[in-house]
Amino acid sequence: MKTLTLRRPDDWHLHLRDGAVLQGVIGDTSRHFARAIIMPNLVPPVVTTADARAYRGRILQALPEGDRFEPLMTLYLTEHTDPNDVEEGRKSGLITAVKLYPAGATTNSHGGVRDIDKALPVLERMAKIGLPLCVHGEVTTPEVDIFDREAVFIETVLDPLRRRLPELKITMEHVTTADGIDYIKSSRGNLAGSITTHHLIINRNAILVGGIRPHYYCLPVAKRENHRLALRSAATSGDPRFFLGTDSAPHVDPLKECACGCAGIYTSVNTMSCLAHVFEQENALDKLEAFTSLNGPAWYGLKPNEEMITLEKRDQPVNFPGKRDTEAGPITVFDPMFPLHWEVL
Repeated sequence: MKTLTLRRPDDWHLHLRDGAVLQGVIGDTSRHFARAIIMPNLVPPVVTTADARAYRGRILQALPEGDRFEPLMTLYLTEHTDPNDVEEGRKSGLITAVKLYPAGATTNSHGGVRDIDKALPVLERMAKIGLPLCVHGEVTTPEVDIFDREAVFIETVLDPLRRRLPELKITMEHVTTADGIDYIKSSRGNLAGSITTHHLIINRNAILVGGIRPHYYCLPVAKRENHRLALRSAATSGDPRFFLGTDSAPHVDPLKECACGCAGIYTSVNTMSCLAHVFEQENALDKLEAFTSLNGPAWYGLKPNEEMITLEKRDQPVNFPGKRDTEAGPITVFDPMFPLHWEVL
């Protein structure tokens, strides 16, 4: 196969940051993607509908001229989130989901939830009005090994919450383990999972073998090879409960290449080429459209995009920039460690 045409994709988990970084990276998403769920973990975070409206305005203002892109806004859940504000945001059409960050789980999550019981009033309201909860599925208790945090979160937080509020629609974002895949597959409804580009390609060796390589460090951290293979199987299966959420997370290089580097991998530049490569390897190019363009809209109650995109397979590798230069500094683009031959026309 030399060309592949599919509905224009969406990204169901995206970090755009703010200010100069936002200005520098937004075009890499809007070039290929029609919509994206925007993460709210700014400094300060997006905690109210008014915050989300203002942030959406900044995103639209930063768009390259002529690009068509719809940011789907989320709110950062805290133990003091106002259920009425959340409901008003939902009714206005501005708020697509609310994001649960366990406090300390990832970048700018220190203001997240420490006691899930204190967030129950807003979660109960969300269940009532049909507003999805997106979760960063890891515990942060220090005695739990970082590679076990997802499995422990499912057992101690997610499963009890779903038993308590079975009507609450939950997206388990950036699933990284076979445990997470199996849990979603075993569910009887109201649970789906997004999968990132990079977790389909790297395992933990990419971070650690041959020296510390900070540009492969993300949270949730990449796991063992058997988990990567479970993710690939789920993503390429066509199962409607799994869809693309890149978790593309730009950080300028000085914040990555330091004694305590930030977590995040910037994949927006070459995600579609990487995915075409992965799906071709799995003999599943016919399932790529479902993963990138159909399953996510169906889960979030939206119509798939009418516009189409075409990828073409080149004989020679496609050249992508190694860095994305911004006024805040350079951002390293994800290197999949193999040549990419698929290119979006």
